[in-house]
Amino acid sequence: MKSPLASEVIFHIGPAPITQAVLVTWVIMAALVLGALFARRRLALEPSRGQAMLELMVDALDAQIRETMHLEPPAYRAFCGTLFVYIFVANWSSLVPGIKPPTAQLETDLALALLVFAAVVVFGIRAGGVRGYLATFASPNPIMIPLNFIESLTRTFSLMVRLFGNVMSGVFVIGIVLSLAGLLVPIPLMALDLLTGAVQAYIFTILAMVFIAGAIREGHSTPS
Repeated sequence: MKSPLASEVIFHIGPAPITQAVLVTWVIMAALVLGALFARRRLALEPSRGQAMLELMVDALDAQIRETMHLEPPAYRAFCGTLFVYIFVANWSSLVPGIKPPTAQLETDLALALLVFAAVVVFGIRAGGVRGYLATFASPNPIMIPLNFIESLTRTFSLMVRLFGNVMSGVFVIGIVLSLAGLLVPIPLMALDLLTGAVQAYIFTILAMVFIAGAIREGHSTPS
């Protein structure tokens, strides 16, 4: 039996194997970039229905950033918005027959978690400087340095495991039911899986906001 953790290699570029998860990720990124460029070229002072919907989504994202991070959105909108949209689309890519969501692979989820880890460092340094950010690991006293450092790593690990576990479990259960019961029975499970995918994209993004906001607050409160 094929392991659910196995990555299907589609082709090779030199010695590097290109798995289905990588290929689907490239397709999603290309679609999102082209869609964004197309939408930007059609912006107008009098918005169309599509533009009005996009503006509503941006307003909802800004409101979520203000509510969660207690900061003004412009500096964080691009990262948080892109993170949510990619995970959302990746989770829903299972709607395409024969496609396994990239987020059902550990390497994709690890890459997303490392992006959040890097964003926490970058925004933390921007808020308090390098010295101020490093000083946060000694809060409330220097004896906490190892524990605070381990906490930053375990947060990254928990992000990866949470996203992988929820997405992979849905794919695995639907695959089992589909093989046993036929095409029509798994439809309610597929609808539930799509809902779970949307919720997981939201939770991942909210946790990223919380971690970034925490680094910024600690950076402001620690003298650089």
